[in-house]
Amino acid sequence: MTAAASGARGTASAERPKAWWARIPGPVVDGLVVAVAVADVLFSLGDSSGVTQALAALACLALVARRRLPLAVFLLTLPASLMLDIVFAPIAALFTLAERSRDRRLLTVCALLLALAGAAPWPLDLLPAHERTWTAVYFFYTLATAVAPVLMGQLVQTRRDLRRRLVEIEEAREHERLLHSQAVLARERAQLAREMHDVVSHQVSLIAVQAGALQVAATDPDFREGARTIRALSVDTLDELRHMVALLRASGGRTTELTPQPTLADLRKLVTTSGIDVTLSGELPRDIGTPAQRALYRTVQEALTNVRKHAPGARAAVRLWHQPGAFGVTVTNTPPTRPSLPLPGSRQGLIGLAERAELLGGTFESGATGDGGYRVTLRIPADGET
Repeated sequence: MTAAASGARGTASAERPKAWWARIPGPVVDGLVVAVAVADVLFSLGDSSGVTQALAALACLALVARRRLPLAVFLLTLPASLMLDIVFAPIAALFTLAERSRDRRLLTVCALLLALAGAAPWPLDLLPAHERTWTAVYFFYTLATAVAPVLMGQLVQTRRDLRRRLVEIEEAREHERLLHSQAVLARERAQLAREMHDVVSHQVSLIAVQAGALQVAATDPDFREGARTIRALSVDTLDELRHMVALLRASGGRTTELTPQPTLADLRKLVTTSGIDVTLSGELPRDIGTPAQRALYRTVQEALTNVRKHAPGARAAVRLWHQPGAFGVTVTNTPPTRPSLPLPGSRQGLIGLAERAELLGGTFESGATGDGGYRVTLRIPADGET
């Protein structure tokens, strides 16, 4: 999945249509709440005193600020609840408080305060003469009524948290898909870089070497100039290839090999067409796995390419070997007999060979010999050949 697709999916998830009640503007909802609270107060007002009417008006008007100051608004509705049989204003304020607060002890205290305000007689001096049994019954009745907005507010809060959590999970999944696609792309680029270096560099370096030899041996000026041009183009191609391989490997990883790939059956052809004096000796079991065969082939190919580039006139020996628990190949070349051509190199081939060996659980070693030559050895354990 590409980044654009992931972004589109994330945008689509964020723009899902809301419920119809969630699309109502906040001021409209606040106006409706205040209107219902005023109607409830007018129904219960009767011939109340001016103080009671003022407290009732304050409770209704305070509902406008219930979203910003839910606790203060709830406390402002309690005096009116004590003096009048109003229900809507304190319940609306308590619902808003429960929707926004995560302090359950506070919500429990507020529910008890609302139940006390609703159950206590007004004026309070009538409390000793009031029948205690009915007072207790009415207290539990109003307490059950007060618990309802608390539970509803907590339910709305939980639903909002779950919705937010689902959005986060969806975003995390989209991010994970994006990272996976980037990782796959990086591994493919690394594999492409390795194959470009193994195949293209092998052929172009051979062209450069042959063109250099023709340039030295040619007697005709035009022919010599043509050979020089071919060699210069080959060198430029190798340099561009080196930069391209470095760019592809910059975000690369490890992956399985691309197909089709050469095997040990193609090794003799590689040796005979290498353009240098090479001897091939030794044999390997026929049941070696295909990944191991490709690693052996690429090791020989890279070693011979480096001999052509950096040790002109040298002879090389390719020895296939196997022993209990392991097998491999060793390529050794003699010192060069003439100056090497200034061909570009980045040692990416040796890095790729080491990676191949590591993927198979084996080892790759390279270094100079005591007589001025060079040796590379690939060792693969018998249980890592698949």
